[in-house]
Amino acid sequence: MSSRTQPVNYPAADLPTDTTPKSHVRLWPWVLLAIIGAAAAFLYARAPRVAKAADVVKEGKELSLITVAVLHPKPGKAAEALALSAELRALSEADIFARANGYVKRLAVDIGMRVEEGQLLIELDAPELNRALEGAKAELVHAQAALDLSKSTAERWAELVKNKTVSAQDNAEKQADVRLQSANVETQRANVRRLEETLEFTKIVAPFRGIVTMRQVDVGDLVSPDKPRALFHISQVRTLRAFVNVPQAMSRGIHIGQVAELTMPELPGRTFEAKVVRTAGALDAGSRTLLTELRVDNEKDELLAGSYSQIRFPDLKPEAALTLPANCLLIRAEGAQAAVVGADNKVKLQALTLGRDFGSTVEIIAGVTEQDRVILNPPDAIADGADVRISDTAKIEESPPDTSHHDAAAHGAQGH
Repeated sequence: MSSRTQPVNYPAADLPTDTTPKSHVRLWPWVLLAIIGAAAAFLYARAPRVAKAADVVKEGKELSLITVAVLHPKPGKAAEALALSAELRALSEADIFARANGYVKRLAVDIGMRVEEGQLLIELDAPELNRALEGAKAELVHAQAALDLSKSTAERWAELVKNKTVSAQDNAEKQADVRLQSANVETQRANVRRLEETLEFTKIVAPFRGIVTMRQVDVGDLVSPDKPRALFHISQVRTLRAFVNVPQAMSRGIHIGQVAELTMPELPGRTFEAKVVRTAGALDAGSRTLLTELRVDNEKDELLAGSYSQIRFPDLKPEAALTLPANCLLIRAEGAQAAVVGADNKVKLQALTLGRDFGSTVEIIAGVTEQDRVILNPPDAIADGADVRISDTAKIEESPPDTSHHDAAAHGAQGH
């Protein structure tokens, strides 16, 4: 007999049966459907309230945003052509001094007279110089006679030394004496030339073509190079030089040959052509300006050397800088700032570099562009990254400020 437990086989009639009523099984789907319907009905009834609450939250958030008016930075009105103060000077100037001692014998010119190169200005009487020249010429004659005697003696001694009548030593001394006397003659001749040239300085002439602008001598005055003083001052005024100091911002626009307009306060409506001939090549460290020289034709003598004038460069105009209303600026410890609204309506505080102050508007050197949207009257508490709402009704249009008079005043002061 096996030890395994054998399964018990019950009769079919004895098997357990499901005692759950069939009517209950059929009710479960309907119960589930009823629950789902009730939930749907509840959600349907609740949806308007949820949507309304979301609208309330959204509206509250929008109401909490700061509403701002914005504008774009605008360039100021372009300044007029650069006009600078200039000083007119003669093309050439010279003080005339005496090179010889003497008394003024004759004045050939006076102030206001035009002179040509080499023309006589003044004649001196130099009696001491004349006597010195006569003495030098006499010394030259004496030296020449001594040289002639020395030469003839040397020639005789050269013949005698051949016959051994005289010693070679004596002959050498005679030959050396010839060279000595010859050098003495040259010395005296040079002295005569020096005195003759000095005597020529008793006639003082003009070094170049020009006009006599000063005379400080009269007939009978004693003049001497040992105590120099200017007798005349001559200026070449057919062509004048104009010197201007060009500001650093405009200095790169200056070039040789550039044409400018020169005006005079006492000649309203008149302009004269001036051309740039040279520049200093470096800025002055004190004024940050470039010294520039121009030439002006003055053949008609309409301009006076030493005059004040103005130089205008028609083709050299400074670019107009951007401007903002003064009430767009935030002045904080970090410096001047502007509140710029980005594409995402978030605020970004931009640091500004300010230029000139025109009162209602301020010149902006750097920090913003024409495309930026800058908040007008920004709140003091506005922070970087804050969300704002731009007012649709606030359309701000700012006309560029008239800076021409400011530019003229600034350039005039800088020219001086």
